Amino acid sequence: ITKKTLQTHLTLVTRIATVDGFTFYIRRDGPKCQKYFIIKDDNKEQCQDYEGGALAGDLCEDLCAAGRLRYRRCLYYERGKKVLQADWRGRPVILKSKEEAFASFPPLSLLEGPAEEGGQDVLEAELLLLVAGEVRSALGLELSRSRLGALWPRGRGPRWRRQLASLWALLQQEEFVLLSLLRDLSRHALPVLGSCGHFYAVEYLAAGSPRHRALFPLDGAAGGSPGGRGQAKAISDMALSFLDMVSHFDNDFSHRLHLCDVKPENFAIRSDFTVVAIDVDMAFFEPKMREILEQNCTGDEDCNFFDCFSKCDLRVNKCGAQRVNSNLQVVCDKIFRHWFSSTLKSSAISFQLQRQLREAVRECADPGGPAGDPQRAAPKVFWKLQRLLQASLRELQEAGK
Repeated sequence: ITKKTLQTHLTLVTRIATVDGFTFYIRRDGPKCQKYFIIKDDNKEQCQDYEGGALAGDLCEDLCAAGRLRYRRCLYYERGKKVLQADWRGRPVILKSKEEAFASFPPLSLLEGPAEEGGQDVLEAELLLLVAGEVRSALGLELSRSRLGALWPRGRGPRWRRQLASLWALLQQEEFVLLSLLRDLSRHALPVLGSCGHFYAVEYLAAGSPRHRALFPLDGAAGGSPGGRGQAKAISDMALSFLDMVSHFDNDFSHRLHLCDVKPENFAIRSDFTVVAIDVDMAFFEPKMREILEQNCTGDEDCNFFDCFSKCDLRVNKCGAQRVNSNLQVVCDKIFRHWFSSTLKSSAISFQLQRQLREAVRECADPGGPAGDPQRAAPKVFWKLQRLLQASLRELQEAGK
């Protein structure tokens, strides 16, 4: 940014913080994601927290010294939570933190005493208990020692204390903990690429939006007209990947993973149409989900936690701990209805198959029935949807010959 442009913008902006050697400004007249300007200081205070030994991380050198991690734009900013897009060594990434500054996170109590070389004052057993407590608080999970061991730095070098301080700030961010535990276990979740202090980086994928005709940017993969074979195939592939994600989150972990904020903006697609959950702030494993749902109530409406619903037991005025709707039901309601609620303008898919898909999506989104139990109805409608979507791909393949 040039000096002249900066002087023009500073009439409209307010300095809010200096983080990792960068000064953050926001436009006073901006939208929810106020416009950021990040200026790298040219004096010795640049990245003072990092260079002063307060924090660490495998991205700090690229951010503070090498200039290989560069800010591009703000994607979200509200109540301290920041989501920023950046370029890291030529690839786009997302930097996230739920708090404004490193100092906003309560420090690790074991580090508050006088430092000793190599951090020998911190006992591993005590640290293990603290990490286990943070994971239990964030996710409701009791993890084995081997699983917990992946969440803290090995070895006790000269930077061990600052590594622990940084990791402690990261462990107080539920999404970081969840994504770290899902690393290499889920094709539908973003891997954590690295961190610096309280910021962590994940892969950048373009989020969905209701403004897109197909909900997600297809970048030419659809081809042809909006109702053509290319888009119809892309939608069928994406829908099958959503079903795969639902089955994966329901069945492939020790506890079901509940998605309580299903909307296009929280998902993205890869070039092969694999669906990826890019915002999992509102994703909870079963133990945490039960804890969240079990609240006082006077009616069923008090038992709705975003897209995760329970029912009120009026005998004790308490919400049930069991979720009464499902990931599949919400995906059908919030995503599939957009794709399949009306006849597609494509002669490549038969009218009969389009009608069957529309009816199956309606059944999935609103299971109904005498018992009104979507959990019981889910397996049947899941296989029906999968069969119909695979049939639509076969029809498209035949039409393309």
